Amino acid sequence: MTIRAQRWKRRLRRAALGGALGAGVLAGAFAVLDRVYPLDLSRAGEASVVVADREGRMLRAFTTREGTWRLAAKPAEVSPLYVTMLLAYEDRRFRSHPGVDPVAVARAAWQWAWNGRIVSGGSTLSMQVARLLEPAPRSLGTKLRQAFRAVQIELALSKDEILALYLARAPYGGNLEGVRAASLAWFGKEPLHLTAGEAALLIAIPQSPAATRPDRRPEAAKAARDKILTVLERRGVLTPAAAEEARAEPVPRLRRKLPFLAPHATAALKERAPKSLLRIESTLDARLQEAMEALARGELAGLAPEANVAILVADHATGAVRAYVGSAAFFDAQRHGQVDMARAIRSPGSTLKPFVYGLGFDLGVVQPETIVTDGPTRFGDYRPENFQRHYMGEVSVRVALQQSLNVPAVAVLDRIGPERFTGLLRSAGMTLRFESAAERPGLPVALGGVGTSLADLVTIYAALGNRGVALPLRLDAGFTPPAEGRRILSAGAAWHLARILESAPPPNDSLPRAFLNRPFDIAYKTGTSYGFRDAWAIGYDGKHVIGVWVGRPDGTPSPDRYGRATALPILFKAFDLVPETRDGTAGRAMPARPADAHIASNERLPRTLRRFESRAARLAAAPDRPAPAALAISFPPANATVGLEKKGDGDPHLFLVAEGGARPLRWIVNGRPVETAPGAGQAFWRVDGEGFIRVTVIDADGRSASVQARVKIY
Repeated sequence: MTIRAQRWKRRLRRAALGGALGAGVLAGAFAVLDRVYPLDLSRAGEASVVVADREGRMLRAFTTREGTWRLAAKPAEVSPLYVTMLLAYEDRRFRSHPGVDPVAVARAAWQWAWNGRIVSGGSTLSMQVARLLEPAPRSLGTKLRQAFRAVQIELALSKDEILALYLARAPYGGNLEGVRAASLAWFGKEPLHLTAGEAALLIAIPQSPAATRPDRRPEAAKAARDKILTVLERRGVLTPAAAEEARAEPVPRLRRKLPFLAPHATAALKERAPKSLLRIESTLDARLQEAMEALARGELAGLAPEANVAILVADHATGAVRAYVGSAAFFDAQRHGQVDMARAIRSPGSTLKPFVYGLGFDLGVVQPETIVTDGPTRFGDYRPENFQRHYMGEVSVRVALQQSLNVPAVAVLDRIGPERFTGLLRSAGMTLRFESAAERPGLPVALGGVGTSLADLVTIYAALGNRGVALPLRLDAGFTPPAEGRRILSAGAAWHLARILESAPPPNDSLPRAFLNRPFDIAYKTGTSYGFRDAWAIGYDGKHVIGVWVGRPDGTPSPDRYGRATALPILFKAFDLVPETRDGTAGRAMPARPADAHIASNERLPRTLRRFESRAARLAAAPDRPAPAALAISFPPANATVGLEKKGDGDPHLFLVAEGGARPLRWIVNGRPVETAPGAGQAFWRVDGEGFIRVTVIDADGRSASVQARVKIY
């Protein structure tokens, strides 16, 4: 080895040793500084809360504490073209450097020394993230601190996490931060679908947000964008043709508003969601929500300046809310637009009548073809009148409900008992509010003498569409587990009510044309509260339940605004807007008749169910009648096993005996009425098989007794 070679070898050895020593010193210094000045990423994840619909579409975003629109965006949620262009322009060695790019720093220093001014910066995306997390005036010291923080960030986060921070925090002028907020505001689209020209503009704006805001300085924005395109064309990222096409794209001159759908529902979701949750998945459908809001707004033209409209759409099989319009004019103070009328407590008018009759069906008090009397009747101090102030005389329960007659509904409730009825409603999750906490439910409940909400009415009508099983309405699709349903009516009672309500005569002069040609029926009920304060229409088909409220939020009367004329046309229009309804998709028809739903003409009903005698009328005829003894079933005994001998080919009969109670009695076995002789306290039931049975007897005052027994046939 020559002397010169030996010298070079010694020099290289000393250089390597010096480099290693220098690296060790730098590493030691970094370790000390890292301990003294630890990286604080506690606020790095702060972003706007976004509420999305069931398919991920944005319904609404909320600003951060600083009042900025900062929407989180993962690299996979952004156009790959944008990411490629961003890295090619801002940080070509992003995937390989440790936070500081020595090549870029050396190039920037050389250009500064040669030109006497800064020609290009040496900042990496990691350094820019450091600057965005810890803003400070530009200086050499600030630059060194950003380089130090960039290395810390690289050690703490993955490359994709660093990129996601930049995508969420890059400034875009005003209170816009992040590529998603910018893409929605400037282009009205998600960043996954950016074109080359749009991507170039979103790369250019963060370099000088105030000077290149498209809505204020469109020419400067275009020049900055075109500069980006030229550089990327020169670097081979874009072909000349692609770059030229991108330059021809117009620069937006208007900043769009971010989506603002379902403000009441989204605010409620944000309030209930865990505070750490930035993306809240809802059950709402953005397209349907938009359509329902437009419908509600359009209906305001025919209403008083103080009136408002609320609409709810839900899937009755799951309780999932698909559209939630708490107000048709959220920012209209005269209409009290920010009051959520879907949750406001109001008088429900006649909308509770179907459930009075439904409970009557289940208790064996009446059946759809039972004859009831509609005429002037006094129930103690209470004398209800019909809405039209005239009476129809003797009608079936079916007609009484379809015509929304008041006296028969009150008479049936009088037999059932208001407390039992309100207990049924509360078991479905309804909120019922009386004038005072000490007030006991009374007969006016049947006609709206209690406070409840549109959401609660939609809940119980959904139960009718769901074979009598009530489910709580659900707005969130993620953080609350689905609740179990609760049966409030038998499937048979629910089916009978659907048959009655879907045959109610609609106001043909106000029906949408498409609705008249629908391939299936809709069961519906209207209601009007006292003084024309609230107009209601609730309806359901085989899939959805829709509720409509119209009125003045301050509770003042709206003369001549009642459910059938005001709310019902909106209900039908709403059904026309539901895609499955509009398209006639299979499955919209009502459920098939269940096994416990028995169809019988009045003549084929048991004698005690052919005609309903109101307790008010009977008590008037016999005011001095002594109180009957307590009602009880003496046979079969409760929880007993009864053995029956089968003789010949006929089915055996079980003897049913009751004591006490007011005659006549009605017997029900397993939900089916049993033929009973008038005035008798006993009956015979034809046994249809072995197993457990539930026997119920109901007296003329609505009192009931039940036992469970087991039947064995020998």
